[in-house]
Amino acid sequence: MSGTITVNRETMEWRPGMTVADILEERRYTFKMLVIRVNGTLIKKDRWPDAAVPEGADVQVLHLMSGG
Repeated sequence: MSGTITVNRETMEWRPGMTVADILEERRYTFKMLVIRVNGTLIKKDRWPDAAVPEGADVQVLHLMSGG
């Protein structure tokens, strides 16, 4: 059985055991400099593979830009 989550204001199918890394792969986010928040909590890059995303979560994926 699956539910939904919101990723950058878009509904996405959720499944038990889903991680931040799963979301990035499914959404094809490949940009090197990303900031991820799950329900407002910052998830550090080294935790993406094992950071569980709960059903109904609000996930924000932000692309950081640098320049000069």
